[in-house]
Amino acid sequence: MLLYRGMDKAALDAAYNNTAAVGIPKRDQYVAGWSARSDAIRKAHGGKIDLRYGAEPRQRLDFFACGTPGAPTLAYIHGGYWQLNDKEPYAFFGETLLPAGFNLALLEYTLAPAARMDQIVAEVRAAVAWVIDHAAELGGDPRRVFVAGHSAGGHLTAAAMSDARVAGGLAISGIYDLEPVRLNYLNDKLGLDADEAARNSPILHLPSSAAPLVVSVGLDELPELIRQSEEYWAAWHGKGLPGQYVPLPGHEHFSILEELAQPSGRLLAALKTLAQRA
Repeated sequence: MLLYRGMDKAALDAAYNNTAAVGIPKRDQYVAGWSARSDAIRKAHGGKIDLRYGAEPRQRLDFFACGTPGAPTLAYIHGGYWQLNDKEPYAFFGETLLPAGFNLALLEYTLAPAARMDQIVAEVRAAVAWVIDHAAELGGDPRRVFVAGHSAGGHLTAAAMSDARVAGGLAISGIYDLEPVRLNYLNDKLGLDADEAARNSPILHLPSSAAPLVVSVGLDELPELIRQSEEYWAAWHGKGLPGQYVPLPGHEHFSILEELAQPSGRLLAALKTLAQRA
């Protein structure tokens, strides 16, 4: 039985399985490298660890200050298809962000199946609001808080753009229409019904106005991931909302993060441009 865009369940499962597309050994190699680099950042910079933005166990964030008073802040939202992962392996972004004059906040949120998508989206919005509300006391500029995220974090970045105080966003390899997710293996833990999928699909809820959003995807990613980014950018831009589409040749789903973690990275350059215009 065809479920979505000519795909049956098996095809739809494969169309969204980034780990299978890249390979488990390669994925594990990335994660091990990120974790080691993140440990080094925590040792070098300390940071404020496990700041609470809510009462639930995973409603917490880490904050690394670059040392420049009134600096812009990037609030980063990890991926893991809303059901895996933690904030800790992503401190490695501090390798480039801190020397470039950005504070870095790493956001964590309750994972499925302990939380439904409605709650996950609400938690991330609350975390971003907390960073804005507390930016000044942490050494940042509340008018220059940017949001970025990868994969599920790209979806949550798009959802966070509904806060008019967000100065800009960077949505990387995101999912913007949850309907195919509802129909594939990911829904075993997410438990989405049609209404909840629609309610939390950013492509169906574009803001009337927003700060600039950079939408990026690797051109070696799964075709469905590329389509999701292309269609979301077309909808965003088509509504007259500001931003930029940055497709990146030569990157799959995990290697693309180095474009934010390297001094010459194209996503780092896009973030710097956002900050200069804010």
